[in-house]
Amino acid sequence: MIASTRRWLRRNRTNFAIGAGVLGAGYLAGQYVLGKLSEARQRMSDDRIAKENLRRRFEQNQEDCTFTVLAILPTATENILDAIPVEQVLEELQKQKAERLARSIGPSEIASTAPPSVADAADDDTKSSSFQSESFIHASQITGEASSSTGSADGGAEPNGERKTKKSKAQLWNEMKISSITRAFTLLYTLSLLTLLTRIQLNLLGRRNYLASVVSLAAPPPANMESTISLENHDDDNLDHAYGNDFETNRRYLSFSWWLLHKGCLNLMEKVRVAVKEVFGTLNPREEITIERLSELTLEVRKKVEGATEEERRTQKWLSYLLPPSDQEEYVLRESGMTSTEATSPTTTSSLRRLLDETSDIIDSPTFSRVLTRLLDAAFSHLIDIKISHLAYKIPPVSESAARVHEIVGDNNKAKVASSLAVFCRQAHSIGSGANNEYLASIEQVRDLEAFAAVVYSSNFEFESPEAGSASRPTTAAGEANRVSLANSEEPVMHEAGVQTGSEADTGFESAWQQALAKEDGKQS
Repeated sequence: MIASTRRWLRRNRTNFAIGAGVLGAGYLAGQYVLGKLSEARQRMSDDRIAKENLRRRFEQNQEDCTFTVLAILPTATENILDAIPVEQVLEELQKQKAERLARSIGPSEIASTAPPSVADAADDDTKSSSFQSESFIHASQITGEASSSTGSADGGAEPNGERKTKKSKAQLWNEMKISSITRAFTLLYTLSLLTLLTRIQLNLLGRRNYLASVVSLAAPPPANMESTISLENHDDDNLDHAYGNDFETNRRYLSFSWWLLHKGCLNLMEKVRVAVKEVFGTLNPREEITIERLSELTLEVRKKVEGATEEERRTQKWLSYLLPPSDQEEYVLRESGMTSTEATSPTTTSSLRRLLDETSDIIDSPTFSRVLTRLLDAAFSHLIDIKISHLAYKIPPVSESAARVHEIVGDNNKAKVASSLAVFCRQAHSIGSGANNEYLASIEQVRDLEAFAAVVYSSNFEFESPEAGSASRPTTAAGEANRVSLANSEEPVMHEAGVQTGSEADTGFESAWQQALAKEDGKQS
């Protein structure tokens, strides 16, 4: 029986060998497929975690932008308010009104007279109380001013001996008209520009910090880590410095907002003042106009400042208001406290230079002008179609749509220009407020702003590698890991903003923005 079994095995050994081979191959193939499926699941999980992590980083970055704008906006507001002291003009108008009262009635009757409003000074018969919050003066002040006006009726002497030229009532009202409108419009432009500049700065730094973290995770640890001593390295081979992820570079880069807060806003103010004079110069404060007419005049001012056509707006240059020229960079660093006054050597490092150059390129792009126009549309609409229409024209806030407001009002509801000037004066402080700023809230509701920030955050990754800063630098393991990681699983996807990168880093900022717009249009259709 044993012999027969041996003979049977000998006869079927080929079949057994083939069967064993098939089973082994099937087992190996199954293990290979299972391994690949496990790798795919792990890669998908890593991608999902990486994208979620990037999304959280991006959203936190936008919140930081909002808090930063609110923190530094009062600096620009103070400079603009000092440059356009509308309150001094109002005080002078009050003084003249008090002098007229003192000449027409006795001091005993002044004490029982209701305190006048500055809006009434535009027309003695007007009973408006438009400037209640700023323009009332106490009756005792009227008496004091009346008694002290006898020596200054024809122009008083200043403490330094110079004689002050007294302006007429018409001159003062014209000055207040131009100044109040100019101040409000300048603050709107400053707020919009500061919002965009802050988004650019913090998203560029956020992108660089993100890349630095990716590289640090992807780079393999050195084999002799336990036996080496880590020393601080400020050379170009330091990955943190190569990617700009060092505190000093970031601090100096952010300090360049000093230019807009102290110089750019004042230069912009002069441009806005010229446009306001041309448009509103012939308007009489006693004149009654509709809210639609006021909107048309505001639009004319914007056309003179931003450009009358789409092509003019697209080619409008805002860089000189946002960043200093190259020969003024050291001055800005000194004035902002980044360098000492004794420093004579250049302090602009290669990493800081790349940040400034990329910021300049973004500001000069047509996309920047387009997004800025959207932000200004929202800001001016909030001022004219909501605040002034409600406070000066007593129109209930039915809708934020200008067309809806005009449809409700028609041409029958009119208000004196002086009433609108009162609202312009008060709203200037609201526009430049560093807390509960409803104008900033309106600006941040513009979807183009979030898309713009996402494109800045996610585009031009190839320019952030250390090799971009120096063509002669040898390829490192970290740099190779960076390229592999970015190409495979770390692509930032901003679904809320309608931006997906992928090939955007290869086509540049403008191409990324066009892809974002195309995707957004596809969603809307």
